[in-house]
Amino acid sequence: MLIFPAIDLFEGKAVRLFKGDYAQMTVYNEDPVAVAMDFVAAGADHIHVVDLEGAKSGETPNIDTVSAIARRSGLFVEVGGGIRSMEVVDRYLAAGVSRVILGTAAVKDEDFLKAALAKHGDKIAVGVDIKDGYVAIKGWVEKSEYDAMEFCAKMEALGVKTIICTDISKDGAMKGANHELYREMAKRFGVQIIASGGVSSMDDVQRLAALDIYGAIIGKAYYTGAIDLKEAVLYAKKRNGVKK
Repeated sequence: MLIFPAIDLFEGKAVRLFKGDYAQMTVYNEDPVAVAMDFVAAGADHIHVVDLEGAKSGETPNIDTVSAIARRSGLFVEVGGGIRSMEVVDRYLAAGVSRVILGTAAVKDEDFLKAALAKHGDKIAVGVDIKDGYVAIKGWVEKSEYDAMEFCAKMEALGVKTIICTDISKDGAMKGANHELYREMAKRFGVQIIASGGVSSMDDVQRLAALDIYGAIIGKAYYTGAIDLKEAVLYAKKRNGVKK
């Protein structure tokens, strides 16, 4: 399993939300690039970035910051938040991003999703944000008509290779991940699954790794010190058979 420490961006700062609520935002660092370099120092190989402003607006107000993170860190950077056109996909990939995540667009614009997959293949991932069993969109503020599991099955059928699945009720709450959700997904789907939301202890990391899923995102737990990122990365690498 891979560890993806997370940077959520708002007005060029590294922030975290509580259960996706923009009114409950904490600013953790005004220099996201410095945060990325701390990830490098802890041994991380991957970074998960979300443009929270873009998620609501569909614009790319933080693309320069994302580019700086990718360029300075040299790590595998995946980014999501408001990516709803091929122009934005191309801009992010040209800026040094390794993989872009389609959320609202994957739900609302299947033709665009198919075109992005045809053009960029496994550089396209889909974010499935779950609220009360359904897929949430537009920065989590709106609930779609799609049952989450049925939607994941549809994405796999379309050729999506990576799904980032977030249980919104767990996100930022520091009360543990939804292990049953990821266990069920691992059984049902053959895609790469990245668990997001509520990964708040080494116990969470170990239990998710035992499911043999592709990755886990560590957000608030890193910023509060609840998880030692170096320890989590080292554990994951040892489990993966990497000797370092």
